[in-house]
Amino acid sequence: MTERQPRKDAARNRAAVLAAADALFTDCESPDDVTMADVAVAAGVGKGTLFRAFGDRVGLVKALYETRLEPLGRAVETGPPPLGPGAEPQRRVTALLDALLCFKLDNRGLALALEATGHDSPYGAEHYERWHALLRSVLEEVPGLADGEFAAHALLAAVRADLVEHLAGRRGVPRERMRADLADYAARVLGTAPARP
Repeated sequence: MTERQPRKDAARNRAAVLAAADALFTDCESPDDVTMADVAVAAGVGKGTLFRAFGDRVGLVKALYETRLEPLGRAVETGPPPLGPGAEPQRRVTALLDALLCFKLDNRGLALALEATGHDSPYGAEHYERWHALLRSVLEEVPGLADGEFAAHALLAAVRADLVEHLAGRRGVPRERMRADLADYAARVLGTAPARP
């Protein structure tokens, strides 16, 4: 049996919805301001089309997040070191965290919306579990690191969307300083930073 291909208008509508949602989340003051009705109007589709394609707002946010994250996912899975496989673990951990921080800086509204999708805890969300598993597996290759499980949680806490928004949006911390501070923090967790005087 052949798999049924989506109709051309369904694919076109999906692309229009994702583009409209992308623009709305990029320009929003708060991700809570973006409603399904806003997205439908901006995309030029009916709300029924939107709900059929994505189920609900959480489904739309997840689909948009995954679409934006796809290039980073490819780089992590098959790209060259240090982000891709084959890098020395300490370098790869730093590269993974830097890439995730930059992604969240570039997608602040969307990252905030995804991390506030109604879960009792962000630690049970699929996207969090994926990043945690990846980071934990790399951390387990670091010689002398006692607990990759906890270290992965601690390092991912430093790139939570609400913290990124607080530092970049509310406090005005420059991007390069945030990147340098994160690299310094990761080096201290990994035991590769020089001791402070």
